[in-house]
Amino acid sequence: MPPGLLDTFRVLASFDPPRGSLRGAPWEEYVDWAISQGLAPLAAYNLQYRLGGADVPEWVRDRLLAIYQGSANDNVMKLVNFKQMVDDLQGRRLVLMGGASFADSLYPHVAFRPVTELQLLMKRLDVDGFAGFLSNHEFRPEDASGTGATKVLSDGRTLIYLYSDILGPQRREQAAGILERARPMKMYGPSVFRPELEDAVLLTVLEQARQGYEVPWLSFLDLRELVTGAKAMGGPYSKALDVPALLARAAEWRVERALYTSLAIIARLFPEAVPDATAAFPPLRRATRELLDRTVVGPVSIPGRASALKGLERVRRLLTGQ
Repeated sequence: MPPGLLDTFRVLASFDPPRGSLRGAPWEEYVDWAISQGLAPLAAYNLQYRLGGADVPEWVRDRLLAIYQGSANDNVMKLVNFKQMVDDLQGRRLVLMGGASFADSLYPHVAFRPVTELQLLMKRLDVDGFAGFLSNHEFRPEDASGTGATKVLSDGRTLIYLYSDILGPQRREQAAGILERARPMKMYGPSVFRPELEDAVLLTVLEQARQGYEVPWLSFLDLRELVTGAKAMGGPYSKALDVPALLARAAEWRVERALYTSLAIIARLFPEAVPDATAAFPPLRRATRELLDRTVVGPVSIPGRASALKGLERVRRLLTGQ
């Protein structure tokens, strides 16, 4: 039997894909979907260099490889420009989150993880000052409504989101803890840091929940690697989760339901991640777990899903404690 969409996704989203034929996979459906989900660069590399083509039509390999090359060039441009801007910046504490933090710490090659924008967490008092600093590099304000960011800036090529009260005005103390625990990213100079592992997990979960799980599936790869200890790397996230610390922090942030939902999705999508994901499940009531499984986890775990979740606003409120 030829592989289905989920089987194809699992093989091509692996850092150690099993060798074999993918003849007859649903390529017409997979290619466009994979590109839209940020999965194409890793899939292209696996087909070209790890699987020897895997009996895949040439047009599939050519199209995915073009995306891979474009992702590599775009990531290098964004990250090198950012380094040049902030390398000599002194006396700040800027926490680089999301794709720009993950590309070098979770993925064996920077091209595998497209960086669509830069996300930075900082003290509220530092937002205007850093925005002014960016204005010296041709970054201008953009509309920040609906983004959750305090400010958004762009130079026409790169979007930079500046966050301060990322957990909401009622949890500023917890947000300050993220800044305090963050670890240096020396490659970007003395003012740039990355979130501690448990904070990186919860920030990823929080973003997924706030978007009602209408996120690129690349976000689930990020979470898979964070939860399983980034075994393909030897970097800051290549270690086991401190589960008690994770669960205590999830309770403080009031994101226990979101944490369960995201981990349950990871367990469904990636069989190899089941032990690590389920070990970090928060202690929710059985009825709550069954409701989340039925209304969110199941529907979100279907690849190629075209329709949004029903009651999206209710889902967001349910999962983020609002």
